[in-house]
Amino acid sequence: GACPLCIREIALMRRLDKRQRIAFEDVTEPSTGCPLDRSLMLARFHATTDQGETLSGAAAFAAMWREIPPLRPLGLMAQNRVVLALLERAYTLFLKVRPLLQRLAR
Repeated sequence: GACPLCIREIALMRRLDKRQRIAFEDVTEPSTGCPLDRSLMLARFHATTDQGETLSGAAAFAAMWREIPPLRPLGLMAQNRVVLALLERAYTLFLKVRPLLQRLAR
């Protein structure tokens, strides 16, 4: 909701998502239903598939990318467990510096 990094990334994803396949939810809003604890939802990126499966981190990004044509090749590559593991490692490192990046982005 208030994260400047998230706001920018979501705006980019919405521009790329011409078919409007992705529905973003602001879990900071009390009225938003959360399939997991709200603090867990805010700590990492999550996605819920059409089948109702909740994904987290790199797997959630990969699922989102597969729905957006320009990013689909990256999402398909992430179906490889080695690629997904590398993306998850990069995401985990990003999470460590995210607070600093959020302060810089304000």
